[in-house]
Amino acid sequence: MSKRKQVKSNTVILHTAALFLLPLQLLFSIFLLLRGHNDPGGGFIAGMVAAGAFVLYLFAHGIRSTRRILRFAPRDLLGFGLLLAIVSSVPALLNGKSFLTAQWWIIHINDSTEIALSTVLLFDIGVYFAVLGTILTIVLSLSEIDA
Repeated sequence: MSKRKQVKSNTVILHTAALFLLPLQLLFSIFLLLRGHNDPGGGFIAGMVAAGAFVLYLFAHGIRSTRRILRFAPRDLLGFGLLLAIVSSVPALLNGKSFLTAQWWIIHINDSTEIALSTVLLFDIGVYFAVLGTILTIVLSLSEIDA
C-alpha cells in the first residue's frame, strides 16, 4: 500500500487570488440569489457559487483556515436552509392555500418606494443555505479523510 503525500499549494498567486475572489464570489452569489426569484438564477446556483468560493479558499489555505472563516459548521447551514424552506410553506397553509403557494407582502417605505417580500424569496434563501451546507459538508469531509 503506497502512502500518498498531501500536496499543499504554496503559491503566492493562488493564496492572493483566493483572498481576492472569496468576497467577490460571495457577493455575486448574493446577487444571483436575490435576482433568482424573479428571473433566472436563484438559491441553487447561488449556493453553488458560494460553495465554489469556499472550496477555492480551501485549496489555497487548508481545512483549518476554511473552517475558521465559515463561522458555522456546514451541517448547521444545511439544517438552517431546510428549516427556512419548510417555514416558507407555512404562510400559504395559514391563508388556506395549497402547500408552497407563493405569498407576497408589499411594504411601503414612502410614497415612491416599496419593497415586495415573498415566500418564494424565503424558499430560495433556504435552498441557498442547504446547497452551501451540503457541498461544504461533502468537500470538507473528503479533505479531512485525505489529510
